Amino acid sequence: MSDLQLIIRLLLAVILSGIIGFERELHGRIAGLRTHILVGIGSCLIMLTSIEIYNAYRLSGNVDPSRIAAQVVSGIGFLGAGTILRFRASVRGLTTAASLWTVAGIGLAVGCGFYKGALITTILAFSSLFFLTRIERAYLRKDWYRTLDIVGTGNADELRQVRNILDIYKAEIRDIELRKKESSSDIITVMNLKLLTDEEDDDIINDILRIKNIKSARWE
Repeated sequence: MSDLQLIIRLLLAVILSGIIGFERELHGRIAGLRTHILVGIGSCLIMLTSIEIYNAYRLSGNVDPSRIAAQVVSGIGFLGAGTILRFRASVRGLTTAASLWTVAGIGLAVGCGFYKGALITTILAFSSLFFLTRIERAYLRKDWYRTLDIVGTGNADELRQVRNILDIYKAEIRDIELRKKESSSDIITVMNLKLLTDEEDDDIINDILRIKNIKSARWE
């Protein structure tokens, strides 16, 4: 492999992985432009190294050029796991983890000279990340399921006021349970809710805390 081919493949890996990383950077994700570029160029280098090892030792016996590169697919898992976060009752970062895994594949494809596959995958991946997000927000309604814990008196008037607030936010009560708090006369009201969005969580809590005798309210 000539020096020019080496440079072209590494630069192409930077460009293609950078395109996907740029979209993640725009959305403020933990793994953004730099992380995706490093994954892409690193994967490309590993593939190039595998090819060089194969060319150097293929006459000496049975050499598998894909053995080293194959470890990228499994090894990228630790980096993807680092982008997955549990926030309250939801899990975030799965898309970014998947994009890192895809970028690793793109880097391997560029490294072995499979430019067409790498380019098509980049276009499809970027389109999925950039355009499908907007389509989902515009046309697809997603329900959010949350559990709300309220500490108060648990009387009928208090529950009625809580229901009124939830009605304002179009939150549907799926299940409700009252528990006696240990070493106290307070009642813990546990509500399983179906919400239309997860962007009004703090507003719901703040409104509930304004109710008389409500001591605390939080999402599990």
